[in-house]
Amino acid sequence: MQLKSKADAQRRADQIGYFQAELEIIEQENIFSLNESQRSAIANYHGNLLAQLAATFDIDSNKREKQFSLGMKITSFLGAIGLAASVFFLFYQFWGRFSTNIQVLMLIAAPLIGLAATMYASYREKTGYFSKLLGLVSLACFVLNISMLGQIFNIAPSPNAMLVWAIFAFLLAYASDTRLLLAAGIICFAAFLSAQTGTWGGCYWINFGERPENFFPAAFLLFMVPYIPHHKFSGFAVIYRVFGMLLFFIPVLILSNWGMISYLGFAKESIEISYQITGFLFSAIAIWIGIKKNWPEVVNTGNVFFVIFLYTKFYDWWWHWMPKYLFFLVIGLTAILMLLVFKRLRNSVIKNRQEVSV
Repeated sequence: MQLKSKADAQRRADQIGYFQAELEIIEQENIFSLNESQRSAIANYHGNLLAQLAATFDIDSNKREKQFSLGMKITSFLGAIGLAASVFFLFYQFWGRFSTNIQVLMLIAAPLIGLAATMYASYREKTGYFSKLLGLVSLACFVLNISMLGQIFNIAPSPNAMLVWAIFAFLLAYASDTRLLLAAGIICFAAFLSAQTGTWGGCYWINFGERPENFFPAAFLLFMVPYIPHHKFSGFAVIYRVFGMLLFFIPVLILSNWGMISYLGFAKESIEISYQITGFLFSAIAIWIGIKKNWPEVVNTGNVFFVIFLYTKFYDWWWHWMPKYLFFLVIGLTAILMLLVFKRLRNSVIKNRQEVSV
């Protein structure tokens, strides 16, 4: 079995732990028992495999190691925030004492040094905690430096800065396998593409948020990115899909209630109804695709927005004239109905799996 990422290796290690726990229960119930040679062979195989996974991917072999890893992740994140803030205030404390040439040199050199340090740490350190810390600090320095270069040379604000930030964040994310940096890059890229879409629609780029449809191209593009294989990167495909869905469903939700801010030239009520139908339809499609592709994040996001769209309509239809106790009773009964539907879907999935196994 070829493992391509740390996440795959961690799942393999977890499977070994589950197998050992289940085998212990089976032997305690006197259902089946291994002889000493079989037990020794399995133990040696698992021990060698875990040692190999730990040496290659630095996985956590037990709950205690997972607890330490969680603590190290939190510490790394807090350390990155502290160092980034330190760099920020250091620049502003002594910035005026340097000449313009020195300032420009420092602004250019700082992110390049940070990128090199991140890639070196990622190459030398298996755990990745220091590379992720350096990556976050490097991104903060880069954003700050681009902003200060604009102030030094009196450059007019432009959405291109967000594209540059996004490219740098993506470089750091893929170099250090850091999902937080990937999320930062996605946000910057989505803002850039939405601003460009706004300018194509005739508005000033900084006001792109006033037209929610500006986010649709970024949403569809981000959702399609994971079709490019990302097996070597832990959870990158999930983040792309979730952000793509958020950038689609949130604008649809806004437009389903405030149709006057749409690009469409129809009546306000017609726009809202069309986006309400779109929200229901695409959230249902997302649930179906997530079940078919075994993407739990897509199923969960689709469920959340389907419920939001449904309860929003309930509020529009009944809140102002229906007694409050009856309104919440309808909500409770609807939740029960949805639970029954999801239970039937789950049972059908289990039945299909059992038929395939037989």
